Amino acid sequence: MLFPDHRVDRLGLTLALASLIALTLLPLVNLQPNRIMPGQGIALSELWQQRGFLLFLPALLLALLSAVFSRRFWPRLILNALALLLLISAVGSSTGALLENQGPFARVSLGSGFWALLLLLGLLMTDALVKLRMTPLPRLALVATYLALLFSLLASGLWDQISLMLEYRNQERFWQQGGRHLLLVAGSILPALLIGVPLGIRCHRSERLRAAVLPVLSLLQTIPSLAMFGLLMIPLSLLAAAFPLLSEFGIRGIGAAPALIALFLYSLLPIVSNTAAGFDGLDPAILQAARGMGMSRRQRLWQVELPLALPVMLSGLRIVLTMNIGLVAVAGLIGGGGYGTYIFQGLGQTATDLVLLGTLPTILLAFVAAMVIDTLIALTQREN
Repeated sequence: MLFPDHRVDRLGLTLALASLIALTLLPLVNLQPNRIMPGQGIALSELWQQRGFLLFLPALLLALLSAVFSRRFWPRLILNALALLLLISAVGSSTGALLENQGPFARVSLGSGFWALLLLLGLLMTDALVKLRMTPLPRLALVATYLALLFSLLASGLWDQISLMLEYRNQERFWQQGGRHLLLVAGSILPALLIGVPLGIRCHRSERLRAAVLPVLSLLQTIPSLAMFGLLMIPLSLLAAAFPLLSEFGIRGIGAAPALIALFLYSLLPIVSNTAAGFDGLDPAILQAARGMGMSRRQRLWQVELPLALPVMLSGLRIVLTMNIGLVAVAGLIGGGGYGTYIFQGLGQTATDLVLLGTLPTILLAFVAAMVIDTLIALTQREN
């Protein structure tokens, strides 16, 4: 039985009630005269008779009931995942009827009710996934499979008339900007790791160095990102003016150079502090045993200390990775490229869907990166 008892899951009840409120009170889509002008909200009361919603509504009701009463977490996860897929399908299939007899520039955009349901169903799926207590790799594989299903559904053409997908098709450099986004993240983190890990190890071994380095890195961390970009623009502009050859290599007051330097500086504190903390937490008895086995200092470092400190070090990398993915979006304001370009273009044009075109991939990248690092942390902890 799906509902073996009548015990109520309080979190499930809260999220289920919030989902019903969002479904009934908030517009699921908006009908806009063009890409800029605000549109008219279309609620469930005007959509429920369409075929897509006739499939979605019973699935949602069953998913919410399972979230409230069921203690079988696999059915809960599957039902909520199915409800989300059917919501996306229902919204996409409703656009044709809504755009009938409308102007040539009319668009259907996603309403607040859709975004609320997306968030709430995502939370219900996350709750079920956590309660299943899956091992790291199967959990990551399950999430990757579901994301692949979502992208396949979007690629099928079902959302071709949704405003967000129209904005996507109008951006010829979308995937190039995605590559630029990842390049800026990697280009700032790799040198930070090369410098920060040895520096963190030295801070662990020298209290004097720790007292000198960590306050400086903490001070850098307090500088707002836009202020940091602004501070770097002046010296880099002067360097480019004094040495034109540097400008040919991309070192200018705007663009990727100030973004990379700023992200590198922001990355140092979590990497250095977590490396030092990981080495601080090592069991002295284990280190003493390694010495007793005749290991040299270098052998102890590579075969004992680094593997044991790795989970804490990876926690620092997780912070840096998710932080830099978000900060690269801010770098779009100074011509750094990446998905932040669309965010600031959309703000300048008051085009909400263009803002979302930059925001959603950034959030997805941060989510996937965090899951991958969490999986690595769990695997290293299990090995230790």
